[in-house]
Amino acid sequence: MFSKFLKNLSILKKFLFINLLIFIIIFALTILYLKAIQPNLINKKTSNHIQIINNTIDHIKRLKINFTEDDIRKFLFSTRFLFQNLDRVILYDNEFNLIGDTNTLDLDPRSFSQRLDKIEMNELNKNSENVEIIKKKIVDKKKTSLSEIIINYSNSKEFGKPFTYTHETFDKFLLTTIKNVSDGKKNIGYLVVTENANDVRAVIDERKIFIIRTAIFLAIVIFIFSYVLNRYFLKPIKNLVNYTQSIKNKDKTKININNIKNRNDELGKLTMSIEDMTNELGKRVDAAENFSTDLVHEIRNPLASLKSASEIIFDTENKNQRDKLIKIVSHDVERIERLITDYSQMLKDEVAITKEQMKEIDLSLILNSVVDDFNNIYQQKRGIQINFKSNGSNKYKILGIENRIEQIIANLLDNSISFSKDNQKIDVELYNEGKDKVILNVIDEGQGFKEKDTKKIFKRFYSNRPEKFGEHSGLGLNIVKNLIELHGGTINATNNTNKPGAKIEIKFPKA
Repeated sequence: MFSKFLKNLSILKKFLFINLLIFIIIFALTILYLKAIQPNLINKKTSNHIQIINNTIDHIKRLKINFTEDDIRKFLFSTRFLFQNLDRVILYDNEFNLIGDTNTLDLDPRSFSQRLDKIEMNELNKNSENVEIIKKKIVDKKKTSLSEIIINYSNSKEFGKPFTYTHETFDKFLLTTIKNVSDGKKNIGYLVVTENANDVRAVIDERKIFIIRTAIFLAIVIFIFSYVLNRYFLKPIKNLVNYTQSIKNKDKTKININNIKNRNDELGKLTMSIEDMTNELGKRVDAAENFSTDLVHEIRNPLASLKSASEIIFDTENKNQRDKLIKIVSHDVERIERLITDYSQMLKDEVAITKEQMKEIDLSLILNSVVDDFNNIYQQKRGIQINFKSNGSNKYKILGIENRIEQIIANLLDNSISFSKDNQKIDVELYNEGKDKVILNVIDEGQGFKEKDTKKIFKRFYSNRPEKFGEHSGLGLNIVKNLIELHGGTINATNNTNKPGAKIEIKFPKA
């Protein structure tokens, strides 16, 4: 249930909720700590009170002190060393009359008897093993005189055992312990010791102030952190979510993410990656749509020709005319087959490219291998010689996919051969341009380009083709261009300046 509740919260609400939960736990533990620390501090002082009371009673018994004002006064004078850590020692006789007070030695006792005569009870010590818990009938929280407390104590079941209570004034935190005095046979009076325990209150107050300051500081830190988290992280993430959802829902109005994209941190990089991925997917969708349209258009022409030829062929009695129509049908079938085959292969290539990983490859080794294969075929078949030239350097390393580079070179050579006559030459040149480019040239001696704008030849199904039209789909150079751009390179086509023929120049970035 709790995990389900957390799942439905936003990141900011989760953060605030968890911090609030931790804050409540710490607050509860702090209260328990503060409640425990005061009794522990009081217990230490109470143990000292009990020891002093026991020593004082032993002296009274040993010296056989009578519980009269004169004897007690003399006793207090002579045993002051016993009460060095105390602020006040008071003695009552068995009739609850004040007979001794360290605050009134040599003075009229009635002048100071009111100092502890009226007190306001605040807290009892309930944790000391040596001190009996005083019930409400002995001490309550209203203003009670010390003599009344002693009377209640004498009538309680706890009579005979020491007990301690605390009371506070404006500037004092007083700790008082009471114990009856017995001569062994009967009770002869009561001994009360009081100590100013301001150090206990100071320790408690110090810890309370520290905790309050810490709580305020933590609250401010959490607030600032929540504000920063929300403003600089959660809101941008929410904008990215809205951006992706708007694309998914095909909304006409797109979310502006330029402010996130311009950041130099991970969110900025993530935003750029998402935008690049979105644009790339958009381009792929547009390319697939355009390609399908172009393919339909290209297939429609041979289909129309095929349909016309097939309708006429049965009605034609002339053998030469029929052979000519059959040749047209065969040509159109080859054309359609080539279009479908190349289109299918291009789709497979695009899928494969997304799965393959680029690595550092040596362009010169691949060129040597492909050129040798083509020479073995076309030297004997048509007498065409392909010459590979380089400056001998071995620094032709690029990042690429080896079989795709082979496909680029093979398509270019195949295109040059289709435009070349028998016994002509094709030059393949490889050299470095500066420190960051590798140049690959394929130069033939064919008819060259008739187009003023040679960029047209890289378009799909471009119509200016050699005579053996059915052997080509018009996709070769377009596939080459796409593969080169995938490798971060560029391709350019020109005519040779001093001799007939065409020149294809490719620039690859070095690894």
